[in-house]
Amino acid sequence: MAETPQKILLELEDGLILEGASFGALRPAAGELVFNTGMVGYQESLTDPSYRGQILVFTYPLIGNYGVPAEKLDQFGLGVFESDHIQVSAVVVSESSDYSHQSAAFSLNDWLARHHIPGVSGIDTRLLTKRLREQGTMLARVYTPGTAVDFYDPNKENLVAQVSIAAPQLLESGAKTVVLVDCGAKQSIIKSLLARGVTVLRVPWNYDFSDENFDGIIISNGPGDPSMVEATVSVLNRAMEKRKPIFGICLGHQLLALAAGAKTYKLKFGHRSQNQPALRQEDSRCYMTSQNHGFAVDVRTLPQDWKPWFTNINDGTNEGIRSSRFPFMSVQFHPEAVPGPVDTNFLFDHFIELL
Repeated sequence: MAETPQKILLELEDGLILEGASFGALRPAAGELVFNTGMVGYQESLTDPSYRGQILVFTYPLIGNYGVPAEKLDQFGLGVFESDHIQVSAVVVSESSDYSHQSAAFSLNDWLARHHIPGVSGIDTRLLTKRLREQGTMLARVYTPGTAVDFYDPNKENLVAQVSIAAPQLLESGAKTVVLVDCGAKQSIIKSLLARGVTVLRVPWNYDFSDENFDGIIISNGPGDPSMVEATVSVLNRAMEKRKPIFGICLGHQLLALAAGAKTYKLKFGHRSQNQPALRQEDSRCYMTSQNHGFAVDVRTLPQDWKPWFTNINDGTNEGIRSSRFPFMSVQFHPEAVPGPVDTNFLFDHFIELL
């Protein structure tokens, strides 16, 4: 006879308490409560460093149905996930499903338990998502009756310092060298570069690479408030003087904007899905994009020699900028996709052509 799942509580900072069933690791957790409306990609989302410090709600009602594959490393030491461990603080789902897939090695429940991440199932995720959309992202905590854990605001910390690498790494794959500023880089970004035959020098978030020999710069995605990552912005200011091609992705987009002199702000509930429409300004062409961010660039603060490049059709927020003087550009969405549409993969090709 199967064991009865233990009761676990999800409490929001506005006082709402929802009761669910525990899966994964049975332990308390706290963080910023956010939702993702994607229908696939829970493996990629859970290991995305951009989710550091967050409790992730999946709106798709069936999570775990294709299980989790065994970890395998390629010739560069990169695995099948977006990082080497689960990054979220906790997971909230409507139903934690049994799995059936030829590549699956274990269940979502077992995977979460291995990484000591608590899960809450049996939650009305539709109600929860509507509340977050109406009131905005808020703090939350997960705990069992009779235990306690304090609310925790991850945006008050420099989360990038927690997820970046500790020392530079060189991944050789071609004659041209791209510096990847690791602010919590998804491994898919690294694979996208290596697949295009360039060598990647992956450096920590606060590493001064201005004296290194390189042909271009990628600023990666990452978690938290971009204003907390002042060291990266300072390094970028020095690097921009070299006039080498720069391409920012997600948090990297926001950091490039700050280095250019613009400002960022926090969105009400962010963009986390694989179906965000981004309109390219120059030809009014729309691309479907994968996104995961809670902050945005304020285009009203862009210097005169910087122009909006892409705009989100849903809410009009900025999705990309580029310099009219130098080969500097960035996008808020993820051109590497994984998970999501590959419509904007060509942006990597465009960047490499500039090297």
